[in-house]
Amino acid sequence: MVPLPVTVSPPRSRAREQLGGPDDDKDSDVRTYSPKAAELTRSWHVLDADGLVLGRLCTEVARLLRGKHKVTFAPHMDTGDAVIIINADKIQLTANKAADKRAYHHSGYPGGLRSTSYAELLESRPADLVTRAVRGMVPHTRLGRAQMKHLFVYAGPEHPHAAQQPTAYDTSALRRS
Repeated sequence: MVPLPVTVSPPRSRAREQLGGPDDDKDSDVRTYSPKAAELTRSWHVLDADGLVLGRLCTEVARLLRGKHKVTFAPHMDTGDAVIIINADKIQLTANKAADKRAYHHSGYPGGLRSTSYAELLESRPADLVTRAVRGMVPHTRLGRAQMKHLFVYAGPEHPHAAQQPTAYDTSALRRS
């Protein structure tokens, strides 16, 4: 049997020992913060969609629903706030999207693909139009479905959530058509 060569590690330098190298345990327990469910607070926001562009409004709403505006944001948790959108019937679409863009759904039967133009959808069910746009901007997982439960869209200026004491959200920075 042939003996294996023995490798000797080089001696550690004194400077590395004084500065604390990779073997130093002092700072190795720094961890990424993950919020606990009991620490989360959910506030309520009211957004007036009167004259706002659909996509610009919905990106801001998706950001609020996900909780990305908070320092306690965690991508794997529902840390977002509840959002109420009023005046969804007065939302604007740009670049002739109302006539050109179509919303599709399927009945589940062969040949059951149905489509509706955004103009018809805005006229008949404006709340569904906004909800549909926001749904495409949140995760397509059970987390996204849980976050969508905190979105409330109303076609008119009234909403039944006064008991939650929602605060008016400043939409002055969002583009109006």
